[in-house]
This record gives sequence, C-alpha cells and structure tokens, in this order.
Amino acid sequence: MNELRASRVAEQMKKELGDIISRKIKDPRVGFVTITDVEVTGDLQQAKVFISVLGDEKKRQDTLIGLAKAKGFIRSEIGKRIRLRKTPELSFDFDDAMERGNRIEDLLRQINDDNETP
Repeated sequence: MNELRASRVAEQMKKELGDIISRKIKDPRVGFVTITDVEVTGDLQQAKVFISVLGDEKKRQDTLIGLAKAKGFIRSEIGKRIRLRKTPELSFDFDDAMERGNRIEDLLRQINDDNETP
C-alpha cells in the first residue's frame, strides 16, 4: 500500500514539476527542461527528479545549478499544490536513458552492418 501511494505521489509531482519549471522559474540558466521521472521514497520524505535538458553539456550544468538554486521555491510550490503532511526534499539528476538507448542502438547497428558484409 505504501509503495502504491509513493507511486501516485511521484506521478502527481512529475506533472506539477513540469508546470512549475516551465511557467514559474524565471532563471535564465534553466533551459528547456523535461521531467522524465520522479522517484519518491516509501516514507515520502525524499524525491529524486530525473530531468532531460536540450543543449550542450554547459547548458545542462547551468540548468542543474539553476534548479538547485530554485529548489526551495519549487518545493514550496509543490507543497501548495499537493496535499501532504511534509513536502519531500528534492534532488535533481540527469536522466541518461536516452543517451544509453542511442548508444545501444548504435552498437546494434554496427553489429548488424558487420554481419551483412561478407
């Protein structure tokens, strides 16, 4: 039951975080951010937010710094929007699933090309 609630809270947070970051954060360091996933601990005390950022490595790092600076504001906005006894502590991290998927796809393509050439 606790796991189900954590998963529901994570989905709601994902939706709200997307709205907050796209509409309320005015920091120029924060670029085009997509919330890919949110993992909430079973006790709802901590939430790990996975993001994807459009741009080069410098833009990605600047975005992470901007979000870290706005963490208090984001957390208070989440607290206003979601009814919880205590709003989870937020941590932001990059979601590298797309990059790993692209790398695997490239490797598979190379193997396929090697098998086709006599």
